[in-house]
Amino acid sequence: MTCGLGPFPSNGTLSLLPPTIDITHTGQELVLDGVRVVFQMTPGTEAPAEMNFYFPDFRALCMAENATHNLHNVVTLRGALVRDAHAWAGFIDESIAMFAADSDVSFASHHWPTWGTDNIVDYLSKQRDLYAYLNDQTLRYLNRGFTGAEIAEMIELPPTLASSWHCRGYYGSVSHNVKAVYQRYMGWFDGNPAHLWPHPPEKAADRYVEFMGGADAVLAKAELSYEEGDYRWVAEVVNHVVFADPTNMEARELLARTYTQMGYAQENATWRNFFLTGAQELRGIEVAGPTGQNALALMAHISVTQVFDAVAIRIDGIKASEHQFAINWTIAETGERHLLRLENGVLSNVANRHADDAVLSVTIPRSQLLLLIVGVVTLEALVEQGIATAEGDLSRLDSIRALLDPPDPKFSIVLP
Repeated sequence: MTCGLGPFPSNGTLSLLPPTIDITHTGQELVLDGVRVVFQMTPGTEAPAEMNFYFPDFRALCMAENATHNLHNVVTLRGALVRDAHAWAGFIDESIAMFAADSDVSFASHHWPTWGTDNIVDYLSKQRDLYAYLNDQTLRYLNRGFTGAEIAEMIELPPTLASSWHCRGYYGSVSHNVKAVYQRYMGWFDGNPAHLWPHPPEKAADRYVEFMGGADAVLAKAELSYEEGDYRWVAEVVNHVVFADPTNMEARELLARTYTQMGYAQENATWRNFFLTGAQELRGIEVAGPTGQNALALMAHISVTQVFDAVAIRIDGIKASEHQFAINWTIAETGERHLLRLENGVLSNVANRHADDAVLSVTIPRSQLLLLIVGVVTLEALVEQGIATAEGDLSRLDSIRALLDPPDPKFSIVLP
């Protein structure tokens, strides 16, 4: 089993090689280690910052992840910014115009190459029209008043695309990509006021189960639906029983069997993996989560602002609302200044500024700032060793650490 595009990625060491040259515009050409490369900027496609590149001396075109041998994700099920399917199609069309006629091979970050100019044009043209079709048809139905969930049941690919293996939904699906296009233009709300302020899942589940006659009645009916193969309906109703009472093992096993059947039936790898992972969780089988990673090698190359931003999104806002203070930071090697302010439950940082009312001012080497932020070293120890200097109340850093809410990389997906 793979993750859709290919085998699961390595869980090796996290690191980052900072760029020495920025690619800023389409048509930019560089000679790298004796190889000519022409770049095409494709922002907002498979990633917020993405680019294709062409090797003119080898008549070879790299489409990055913008054209792979399947339907990609307009939004990933794991979570991401919604991508622009219209722009995606436009940039593939630009690739055809700029490079295809002069290419003997097209390849990407995943999958196998496509050989021959005519095959490349046909392949890229269908990939272009794949994303354009989903975008345009979703908007057509949207303007007729249909919601994302409704449109996802209505749209089918035309035969020319549906019969092309590289357009199949092995990774992205027509269903969830249509919903992504809807989300991009309309947001989460479908206009129905019943969906404006629903109960959260657990409270709704209690009410649903009571209305349906209790858990035993729901499960008896759901077993009949299971035998009829109506797995989507079984998943919907039994999910309420599980959320109303996660200790109901009969409900959990029925839902696990249902997800297993749904997973086995999927062409789409990410759907299959979600269904089968849900079945494992319901049966109490520990699901392998991401392994612990030492990210210091990565953090050493990101900006100080990004480091502080990463801390800010872990702040418990209600607890933090009781505090109000500012800390001045100076990076010893460069003199770079930052103001870190905690106010109204928000930890904000501003570059190139210090505050006169700061309760603490710290001058510290950049490498030690990273160690300090992740708690490997203490400010008191750095000051005692002469590595950093500080004026003011050193305990304020402890106040910030006490407000941090650690993430949970192994949160449940089918249990409350």
